[in-house]
Amino acid sequence: MPHVVTQACCGDASCVYACPVNCIHPTPEEPDFGIAEMLYIDPSTCVDCGACVSACPVGAIVPGHRIPAGQERFTDINAAQYGADATDVFSAARFPVDPAYRLPLAPIDQPRRLAVDGGMSVGIVGSGPSAMYAAEELLRYPQVSVTMYERLDRPFGLARFGVAPDHLATRTVMRLFDDIAGNPRLEIRLNTHVGRDITLAQLRERHHGVIWAGGAPTDKPLDIPGIDRPGVTSATSFVGWYNDHPDFADLDVTLTSPRVLVIGNGNVALDVARILVSDPEALATTTISRRALAVLRASKVREVVVAGRRGPQHAAFTLPELVGLIDSGTPVAVDPADLDDLPTPTDPTTRAKVELLREVAGRPVPDTPYIRLAFYTSPLEVVGDDAGATGVRVGRNRLSADGVVEPSGETSVVDAGLVLTSVGYRGVAVPGLPFDDATGTIPHRAGRVIDPSAPDTTETTETTTPLPGVYVTGWIKRGPSGFIGTNKTDSAETVGSLLADLEAGVLGAPHRTRRKLLARR
Repeated sequence: MPHVVTQACCGDASCVYACPVNCIHPTPEEPDFGIAEMLYIDPSTCVDCGACVSACPVGAIVPGHRIPAGQERFTDINAAQYGADATDVFSAARFPVDPAYRLPLAPIDQPRRLAVDGGMSVGIVGSGPSAMYAAEELLRYPQVSVTMYERLDRPFGLARFGVAPDHLATRTVMRLFDDIAGNPRLEIRLNTHVGRDITLAQLRERHHGVIWAGGAPTDKPLDIPGIDRPGVTSATSFVGWYNDHPDFADLDVTLTSPRVLVIGNGNVALDVARILVSDPEALATTTISRRALAVLRASKVREVVVAGRRGPQHAAFTLPELVGLIDSGTPVAVDPADLDDLPTPTDPTTRAKVELLREVAGRPVPDTPYIRLAFYTSPLEVVGDDAGATGVRVGRNRLSADGVVEPSGETSVVDAGLVLTSVGYRGVAVPGLPFDDATGTIPHRAGRVIDPSAPDTTETTETTTPLPGVYVTGWIKRGPSGFIGTNKTDSAETVGSLLADLEAGVLGAPHRTRRKLLARR
């Protein structure tokens, strides 16, 4: 049987390049790569060689005859992206495969020596996925050494502190990062806050190039009345709390009310909802914070409402996350009325998502702590008293005749003792670097930091000149989109720009050598 990509897919595309028959899509060269919810194997062209299995850093690819329990749906999910049923107008293949085109061999890019004299030193700010993938790419070149600056006491950023503790397969990507960190030409300086312990200007003096990989560490604000009441916090903070992030160790989480409301319905929203209704004894076997575990053991929560502004066909959570939630046995409820009069989605991923929600909507409401997925629900005001939030006034939306979500005029109050906002991440400005406040990103061109306000001094058609020696990667570069593995190709682009600049003589030599830097420690 052909191999199958399952829920844990991180999208780093290592499997794509390992596959000798080009049966895994989307590839980094295809337009859907940056937005696809996962990668998919074409069952009709897979030759069952298993090369993709060893290439996958999170164990997401398995032989078709060894699908783990709870992951069986992924056989059809993979196939649906390729097969087209002539009797069904909605079954057009998303990734039609040309049988005449096959890669004869997996492409292998051999390491080479850079066309420069001597060694090269690169500083990377941050140690999350984008930073680690950038280091991996840089260390392929024998002349390059890397120093990574991490403000926390542990590395790997979002892979450690942002992935739910019960997502064990996804968290295995840290094994890859451990391997990268073991390279003798990489030094990770923990407890080093750039901007406090060392300045960006000093880093630029010490390295040929500096890559800023600081991510998107804050949450997008939700501007409604009462949002600053006690009892309202961000899902970002809540995730950090149960993942033992030092910034959120003292977060005041009270789970004494029967209902929690999560505003937003992306993957993070599903994660926090699942943790809130999970058996604490099952969580005890994971890396969850011991403090958080004690609070969860005493929890009085019976229902977690995950509210999204739009309809099921526009839900922000991915199909793999939904499958993992439902088929794991987590009790989930959906109001059948939210699925009435929906047009049949043409996209196979969206169609599968809606069909799964219809399946759930037909089940009785669980009598154990459960998650309710509520659609067409917009928050209007956090209500409460001097003690804190007691609920959220919400507006009911509807789907217009032309498919636009609009307010219906109906309002109600959802009682909740804890309100979590989960409307997305956002980057923060970096002293000394330009910042686009509208997107929450650092302006760049192929990873080269640019200052849109600076005049162009080159004879190119570009309107801005890159800041010499400063680069950016990850969410602070492209915004909070994609998955852990998406950073692999993103970082490769940035590193490619940096090395091209080095070989072109654009980057000057650092003022302090790496040897002198080490001597100061």
